[in-house]
Amino acid sequence: MAVLDKSITLKKVTIYTDGACIGNPGPGGYGAILIYGKHRKELSGGYRLTTNNRMELMAVIAALEALKIPCQVEIFSDSQYVVNAMTKGWAKKWRAFGWRRNKEDKAKNPDLWDRLLRLCSRHQVSFFWIKGHDGHVENERCDQLAVRAASATALPPDTVYEAEKRIR
Repeated sequence: MAVLDKSITLKKVTIYTDGACIGNPGPGGYGAILIYGKHRKELSGGYRLTTNNRMELMAVIAALEALKIPCQVEIFSDSQYVVNAMTKGWAKKWRAFGWRRNKEDKAKNPDLWDRLLRLCSRHQVSFFWIKGHDGHVENERCDQLAVRAASATALPPDTVYEAEKRIR
């Protein structure tokens, strides 16, 4: 796990994310917007069968994976699931306890939480919750990207989710 050198000035990137699902579970998509100075990049993708929470996570993961060097990142999401798990340390606690929320309950989406935690160790990341569908321009655009991705034809499988569904 990489440790960031605090003496290095990092590029500051602002990221907005959203996930969507047509049915839950159902076809899903994610959208993300990365902003660095005057530069702007939009990302989206989708899966044929997944959940809304998985798409909320994938939006953040895809955005962080698009960063080629360590950065100072502010992530704005309308997902309390994502923001609370990261800001309140729940995801780190789940990982420390073998992806369990408590003695009885397994944490959901450990594959994605693990990816997200690894990515966050590479960057200086802060998470902020914003109210969804409340007229915030960037959040509304992320929603459009996510819904469009979820509506696409010939979506690839969310292999981890679909394998998990077969096991149950």
